Amino acid sequence: MTAPTPTRPGPELRVRLPQVAPSVREFLATEAGGAVLLVVAAVVALVWANSPFSDSYHDLWETTATLGVGDASLSMTVHHWVNDGAMAIFFAVVGLEINREFTAGELRDRRTVAVPALAAVGGLALPALIYLLFNPSGPAAAGWGIPMSTDTAFVVGILALFGPRCPDRLRLFLLTLAIVDDIGAIAVVAVFYTDHVDTVWLGVAAGLLGVIMFMRWMGVWRLTPYVLAAIVLWVAVYSSGVHGTLAGVIIGLILPSAPPRREQIDNVPIYVRALREDSTASRAALAVSAAKATVSTSERLQYSLHPLSAYVIVPVFGLANAGVHLDSHTLSDAASSPVTIGVALALLVGNAVGITATAMIAIRTGLGALPGGVRYGHLAGAAVLAGIGFTISLFVTELAFTDEVLAEQAKIGILAGSFIAAVLGTLLLRYVGERWSLCSPGTDEAIPALPPRPWHAPAPPVSPVLR
Repeated sequence: MTAPTPTRPGPELRVRLPQVAPSVREFLATEAGGAVLLVVAAVVALVWANSPFSDSYHDLWETTATLGVGDASLSMTVHHWVNDGAMAIFFAVVGLEINREFTAGELRDRRTVAVPALAAVGGLALPALIYLLFNPSGPAAAGWGIPMSTDTAFVVGILALFGPRCPDRLRLFLLTLAIVDDIGAIAVVAVFYTDHVDTVWLGVAAGLLGVIMFMRWMGVWRLTPYVLAAIVLWVAVYSSGVHGTLAGVIIGLILPSAPPRREQIDNVPIYVRALREDSTASRAALAVSAAKATVSTSERLQYSLHPLSAYVIVPVFGLANAGVHLDSHTLSDAASSPVTIGVALALLVGNAVGITATAMIAIRTGLGALPGGVRYGHLAGAAVLAGIGFTISLFVTELAFTDEVLAEQAKIGILAGSFIAAVLGTLLLRYVGERWSLCSPGTDEAIPALPPRPWHAPAPPVSPVLR
């Protein structure tokens, strides 16, 4: 009996998957840490607002605080300082991240951005439509913008704590989706939740924008002039009647974000060498300035503001806005309230169906493809997780409703819908992750050759680096 002839192994396809940029990793890590603090702050707010000390909770946020110089002053309650003032920094970070992604990040590649961008459109439109089905008219209809936005911090935080293996590309997919989602939410706030406009102050704001653009054109790279202009711009935008947080978004979007010129990088060793020859304060300052000039203004500002936003501002915002009074009467009314039901279902069903459906359309029509390591199971779980709309949903609630009853019912819907979305999304990701191999192999591992493709299946995307 002759030995069987050995068969040669089939061809191997080796794929080099793109790595997640260190700046993106740092951004996601900060978001995850901030999400933990946000959860703690929300729980503290709920306990405090329903404790025997609930009066102190409301008295704290209704205290009037005045900021002024000479005869010029601005007075608001602490609650409004948090929502209108501090949250401008949060939105500035959002604007800076959008700026960075469009300049040097994932949003430069049409195929990479197509699926999460179209998914975000579905996640914006369908939740609003579902809410309006339950609240088609009257004062309650103004809350249609509440369930439209995804809370990036919560979603990224849950992925970091409970997500499946190989989550970086999934986080990046969700981050891209959230960026496009934030653009839509910001546009909604600017267009539909602005009551009146003072044209004089709006003209002042336009003039300040011109000054900032001139500084950008002149190549000003130091942060101080931009920060001072941003503060004055916030005052002008707030005084015009447009929500002050939009000033933060605008600043984030227009700050210089271009990569440094080669000569700027080459100059750093010269100043460092001079410092080594003679260590003086002036030479140290020059070396530091030369090093800073090699990093874009927008990235340096984001590096400074992002921890402040994630670890301080967003948790304080949650503490100031999540304190809903819960008793049997309030919960009974909320259970039958079209506002509560509309918000909860819009967050959960609207995002899950809207994101999944539009993403699948983009994939099947060849407009884009899922990034490496992300599969359909990830997409479905991420779509459910996107129903967590805590921060922006609470923010829009304060703009949409002046009636405290409607606002409380909306907040209960936000808490219920976000909690269910977090639990279901986590279970879906973990269930899929435990039973199927969801991760693409690493850079130096081989992927077996794919089997013949059925006639009805779309062609798989080709990796740009094959070896």
